[in-house]
Amino acid sequence: MKYPIRIMIGAALLTGSVATTMAQEIPNEGPVPTTVLINVDSKHNEPLNPALLKLEVNRHESPITAVTPLSPATAQVAILIDDGLRSSVSLQLKDIENFINSLPAGTQVMVGYMQNGTVRSAGGFSANHEEVASQLRVVESIPGAAASPYFSLSTFVKNWPSNQPGARLVLMITNGIDPYNGRPSVLNQDSPYVQTAQEDAERAGVAVYSIYYGDAGMHGGSFSGQSYLSQVAEATGGELFNMGSIPPPSFAPYLKEFRKAILESYSVSFMASANREKRDTLTPVKVTSSQSGVKIHAPEAVHPGVNEP
Repeated sequence: MKYPIRIMIGAALLTGSVATTMAQEIPNEGPVPTTVLINVDSKHNEPLNPALLKLEVNRHESPITAVTPLSPATAQVAILIDDGLRSSVSLQLKDIENFINSLPAGTQVMVGYMQNGTVRSAGGFSANHEEVASQLRVVESIPGAAASPYFSLSTFVKNWPSNQPGARLVLMITNGIDPYNGRPSVLNQDSPYVQTAQEDAERAGVAVYSIYYGDAGMHGGSFSGQSYLSQVAEATGGELFNMGSIPPPSFAPYLKEFRKAILESYSVSFMASANREKRDTLTPVKVTSSQSGVKIHAPEAVHPGVNEP
């Protein structure tokens, strides 16, 4: 039997070492190579025309230095499951297993369970998809087991359990409610914890996708949770795949969309100004396309110096 282990402790030290090395390489200020991960949604299933992309950095048009299709061998996909979900989510485990095994060879994937503001996993990223799929388990289904999914997301992206450069994507399966921001209602949709998680993901260059599913103890609040999940997805270049208070009968259609999004992602490289004295500062970016029928999902801000091969 495999027992969950905290994978972030060693990763935090490793990430700190990598960050130190990067800080030594980045000048005090001035333009540095930076890359954002974008997803292309084409109504006509046409390939992206890079010449029709437009990039704005700090609200000023900026030249693009390269547009590179995502290489599966450099992609890392983290599936984070809320441990406080309704027990019926266990009916979806087969769909998740099939998704993991359908990923292109070389793509690294991991499964983690959000508990008490952290993420627990039986292992880190691996290209052995069958082994990772075997780590799926029934959720504990204890009301509030995850605390806030946004605490878990912040902790995870700040201590990403791999130092391999490459595209980083997260799929959260959660109700999305932030219980620490007061009553979940339409009139209370401004959570500092959600904002923090969103910015932490942007700094780490992580695109956050999500599937909404009800919590074991939360009655109501579906609008609030879905609104927060949509906010984080739009800010990081990801997507919330479903809306509504009724649990989806199958995850398969959403996981198919997620797989498609991975395969239709690109790295857009450019130069952005960095300032060592304000290393946590995020720079607003906007990526659009004049190509007919094409919609670009891109992060709203980036940490200068974030690179994806």
